[in-house]
Amino acid sequence: MKQIVGMILSTILVVTMARAGATDDKEAKAIESGRQWLAQCDLGNYGESWEMAATYFKNAVKKDQWEQMAEAVRKPLGKVVKRDVKSQKYQTTAPGAPDGEYVIIQFSTTFENKKESTETLTLMMDKDRGWRTAGYFVK
Repeated sequence: MKQIVGMILSTILVVTMARAGATDDKEAKAIESGRQWLAQCDLGNYGESWEMAATYFKNAVKKDQWEQMAEAVRKPLGKVVKRDVKSQKYQTTAPGAPDGEYVIIQFSTTFENKKESTETLTLMMDKDRGWRTAGYFVK
């Protein structure tokens, strides 16, 4: 009986670790995609960041609108001095968005003109395109 319980617990542990590893891998890939997207914003390439964004994002805001909004928010902040991942969370729902796969990433960011800020990036698994930015907020 102890052997059966031990085998069941071992199986549960292996499955749990595999799921955690899969989630960690998804988060890592989303973070990399998010960093690439942010790099375009850092360079002022807002049109390119729109092109790289999730279909959901592009359906919500037109390219020229995004370029104007992003420049209005980012330009006064100045250049990025430092950006570190503060947190990341994998989830299958997001407020106001369809069910799917999401990773919410918060970066602790220092800009030239704003020493302490939090950038929140929502990435979603886009159809056939991998992890793509679906939302961006600076606080």
